Amino acid sequence: MSCEGASRLVALELAGPAGPLEALLQECDRGPAAFGALVCHPHPLYGGTMHNKVTHRVAATLHELGGTALRFNFRGVGRSAGRHDRGAGELEDARAALGWLRARLPGTPLVVAGFSFGAWVAARLAATDPGIARLVLVAPPVAGADFTALRTSPVPKLVFQGTADEVCPLAALEPEVATWAAPLTLRIVEGASHFFDRRLGELADALREVLAAAP
Repeated sequence: MSCEGASRLVALELAGPAGPLEALLQECDRGPAAFGALVCHPHPLYGGTMHNKVTHRVAATLHELGGTALRFNFRGVGRSAGRHDRGAGELEDARAALGWLRARLPGTPLVVAGFSFGAWVAARLAATDPGIARLVLVAPPVAGADFTALRTSPVPKLVFQGTADEVCPLAALEPEVATWAAPLTLRIVEGASHFFDRRLGELADALREVLAAAP
């Protein structure tokens, strides 16, 4: 399924637990969404925002596949209120954004996605919300963050990782992923660095192919 009609990008201000959250919603101007997708950005203390190129490409690809995609800035980033909270408050920010998306798209399947730090937030959110249809993780930082919640979570997991990732190396990811509960798909992007420099097209292609094959 793809977007029917014209695509539009809407700037939003969502109610968050620490104050307003700056957000962007990409949706079609007619026809129902195939799914709603919440996309979480990388680490705020290292320049991560909802405009990050990987976050943007993931959201754009999910929208292209028929989804309504919501990106947002964690607390203390851009025009979002609050201060960085080492992942605890950011999880609650994501939960609030997901609640907004769920209310906008009642009865529609929901996908939670994240890149790097955002993947850690997305994983914990999906593991504690039984209403999530699919979890998309790009370069999850398993060496420095706790992903043990995925060892028992039944949510379908799609994981995308570059072979040249210097921040979240494949050698650390593979044994960790082996402990996660099924169903799970690990897709490797050959030659891709952590930020998928010159490999964003390959990441988007991999995301399309894996989602097309997913039940």
